[in-house]
Amino acid sequence: MYDPTVARLTYRALLGRRRALILAVLPVLLLVISAAVRGLSGADDQVAADLLGGFALATMVPIIGVIAGTGAIGPEIDDGSVVYLLAKPVKRSTIIFTKLIVAIAVTMAFSAIPTFVAGLILNGNGQQIAVAYTVAALVASIAYAAMFLLLGTVTRHAVVFGLVYALVWEALFGSLVQGARTLSVQQWSLAVAQKVTDGDLVTSEVGLSTAVILLAVVTAGATWYAGQKLRTLKLAGEE
Repeated sequence: MYDPTVARLTYRALLGRRRALILAVLPVLLLVISAAVRGLSGADDQVAADLLGGFALATMVPIIGVIAGTGAIGPEIDDGSVVYLLAKPVKRSTIIFTKLIVAIAVTMAFSAIPTFVAGLILNGNGQQIAVAYTVAALVASIAYAAMFLLLGTVTRHAVVFGLVYALVWEALFGSLVQGARTLSVQQWSLAVAQKVTDGDLVTSEVGLSTAVILLAVVTAGATWYAGQKLRTLKLAGEE
C-alpha cells in the first residue's frame, strides 16, 4: 500500500523551495505572535488557548492542509505528468495511499510542531494546553489531508474550494451557525483534545465518540473515493 518511489517524488514536489517557503509562513507567524504576546502579557492560560484555538487550529492547520493535500497530486493532474506515474506498475490505490501519508506527514510537521512550540512559549504548557492543541492539530491533519487530497483528484480548482471550506465554512459559518459546527473538522479535533486538558479551556460542540467516528468516516471515505477517481483517469494507450 506504500510505494517509496511515489513518496519520494511527492515529498520533492511538496517541499520544493517555493512551496516550502509558503508552508513555513504561517508557522513562523504563529511563533512570532506567541513570543510577542508572552512578552507583553506574560503567561496566561486563557490567552494561550484563544491564540492556539483561533489562529493555529482554526486558520493555520486547515490552510497547510490545503497546500499539502492538494499539492500532493493536483499539480500532476493539471499538467498531465500524472500519466507517467499511472503508466508504472503501481496500483492506483497505492498511489493515493502513499500520497496521503506524505500529505499527512507534511501537514503534521508544519502545523503540530509549531503549535506545540507556540504553546510552550505562551504559557509553558499550563493546564496541558500546548499538548491538547498539538493533539488537535495532529488529528485534524489526518482528516484535512484526506479531504484536500480528494479535492485535488476531482477538480482543477482544489485550492480555491479547499480555502472556501477552511476559511468560509469552518471559520465563518462554524462560528455563527450552530449546526455547522457539528460538520467541522476543527470541532472534531477539539473533542479529542478536550480529553487531554486539565481544565475547561478547550471545549468542543461535538461529543468524543461522535467526533472519532466522523473523523474515521471522513478520512476513510475521502481516501477511498480519491482512489476511485484516480482509476477513472485513462491513459492514451488504454482507450
